[in-house]
Amino acid sequence: MWKEFTDLNIALVDDETESLRGMEQLCLEYAKKKLCQLKTFPFSNGQKFLDALEETSFSIVFMDIFMEEMDGVTAARKLRELDDHCLLVFLTTSSEFMPEAFSCHAFEYVRKPVLPERVEQVLEDALKILPRDEKSVMLPCNRKTISVFLKDIVSVTSNAHYLNFSMEDGSNIRCRMTVPEFLRLIEDDSRFILGNRGVLLNVGHILAFEEKCCIMDNGTQLPLRVRDTGRILQAVNNYNFDIIRQKQKNR
Repeated sequence: MWKEFTDLNIALVDDETESLRGMEQLCLEYAKKKLCQLKTFPFSNGQKFLDALEETSFSIVFMDIFMEEMDGVTAARKLRELDDHCLLVFLTTSSEFMPEAFSCHAFEYVRKPVLPERVEQVLEDALKILPRDEKSVMLPCNRKTISVFLKDIVSVTSNAHYLNFSMEDGSNIRCRMTVPEFLRLIEDDSRFILGNRGVLLNVGHILAFEEKCCIMDNGTQLPLRVRDTGRILQAVNNYNFDIIRQKQKNR
């Protein structure tokens, strides 16, 4: 089942070098034991971790609470301004600050000194609830960068030098970016196809075709040239077939 996960990045934030190395080793040993693919990203302080969020998104973040310069709770609050999807796990020697820490929507906490079985249990629980398609993209929006799962993007429409992202939850994100730039950013992910000029469709969210419109599962109706219907329908069939084949492969 673990092979269904992609881009499983784990951030480790701790200003104690020995603790940082120990956590990294435990995560890598877990990956080897479970035959799952993951990458660890160690950071010696909160600011270095926050700076890295401009270019990298993380599935799980292990954050030490007691750190010099910037404590873990402060770093976690700043994290939540940029990314509200990742699972946050606090590392602590005391439960004194746990109520304040959990206000940052923490997933779990691990007491120091860290026990291997405790880390393994937290990773087991985390992987049970993480989306099977973990691929995400960092989008520049309103002078900050936000992490968005590709599966949550229903459609993308171009407007001058901006792209409007229609999301599964009904929200919209507007970014200064072009369609070619977005496609390069997601490495031409096959689920996104050109539906019309300046319109990208996530084939996983196509609900139906009606005359000259493509109806998405969030209620959005997008104009579509009749001659393109067959091509898009084939892309939907290919996408669904790939999902079925992947599930059978990972049984």
